[in-house]
Amino acid sequence: MKLFVGLDVSSQHLDACFMTDDESLTVLQEARFENSLIGASQIKKVILDNARELNFTKVVIGMEATSLYSFHPAMFFKEDEELNTLNLEVSIEQPNKIKKYRDIFSEEKNDQIDAFYIADYFRTRRFATSITKKEQYVALQHLTRFRLQIVEQLVEAKQHFIENIYYKCNRLPIELKADNTNASVLSATIVHLMTEDDSLDQLATMPLEDFANLIQKMGRGRFKNPEGTAKAIAKAIRSSYRLGKVQQDSVDLVLGVIAREIRSLEKLIKELDKGIQDLVVTMPEYQCLTSIPGVGAVYAGGILAEIGQIERFEDQTKIAKYAGLTWPRNQPGNKESENTPLAKRGNRYLRYYLVEATNLVRLRDAEYGEFYRKKYMETAKHQHKRAIVLTARKFVRLVDILLRNHQLYMPQRRAIEK
Repeated sequence: MKLFVGLDVSSQHLDACFMTDDESLTVLQEARFENSLIGASQIKKVILDNARELNFTKVVIGMEATSLYSFHPAMFFKEDEELNTLNLEVSIEQPNKIKKYRDIFSEEKNDQIDAFYIADYFRTRRFATSITKKEQYVALQHLTRFRLQIVEQLVEAKQHFIENIYYKCNRLPIELKADNTNASVLSATIVHLMTEDDSLDQLATMPLEDFANLIQKMGRGRFKNPEGTAKAIAKAIRSSYRLGKVQQDSVDLVLGVIAREIRSLEKLIKELDKGIQDLVVTMPEYQCLTSIPGVGAVYAGGILAEIGQIERFEDQTKIAKYAGLTWPRNQPGNKESENTPLAKRGNRYLRYYLVEATNLVRLRDAEYGEFYRKKYMETAKHQHKRAIVLTARKFVRLVDILLRNHQLYMPQRRAIEK
């Protein structure tokens, strides 16, 4: 006989239902506990007391993923030595799946009923993957997830900078692109030029040679064609609209604030990258992933943090589904749609790190580069997005093989030659 414990978790309470899987589906107890170490310990005591009397062959503790609130209870039960002697399994499920299961029965919603259906959901074994991971993966996850949040803030800040640059010098992005200078509006040099004390008119009237030298000095010699860049910027300034002084001052202030925000966020990302690298190198799987051309410590860390122990997944299809790299079939009647959208219902953090890593791999590995180009040419719409996601799906299979077999990556060509 097995015991199923359903927990409805909130910031303050743990509503619990203790259910067995015997023929009568006996509910041993339903109660509300405090969401604290004390409350979790009381739930543990109920489990141990019943286990001594009923000799459970397995204990499953299941709960919904409720942001931060489910983290501490899940880790408490997962790491408890006494509970682990009972063949314990702790799992966190997506709330929308449990909601769909509960909605079948059309009962009024309250916390005790929710706990009952959570226990019943796990009793029917509708869940596939245990979410709880070992401590080092959880610690790594804190870093990699926070890094993505900072990256998203950086992307938003850069978008705001580009929007406000349009007010100050609306022709700048156009002229830089038209002149093929490979200079970006968001490069440190351009950002500095657009936010420093010199006015645009002063920059436009500066002799071309002096302006090119200034750009090369600010860019620390990185510009391949400083004269072309200087010419494009000067042309953009001369052909752009002018603002009144009051409006100009407000735009300059906003640009200066955003520029400082961008520099601050970039510094934070570097600090997080260092922390991720220091932690991920202690994991044996690290070398498996970093043996793939283009996959560095940060992306390897992001993938490992979300996958955790590879044994949590039956095969690579389960990893792909967990990451949301699947395409539900859209086939009304006898007609199948040619445009099948990506599911995107899975773990967005894992999906991000898989796709970003794939984008680097396809530039450095011939097999993945060829596969990407093939998928790119198959459609006229959203070519890069479609091709990179399909390539990421292929990359999932490689990740699964390397982690499951504890092996290093060997490119296809080298494998044939040997």
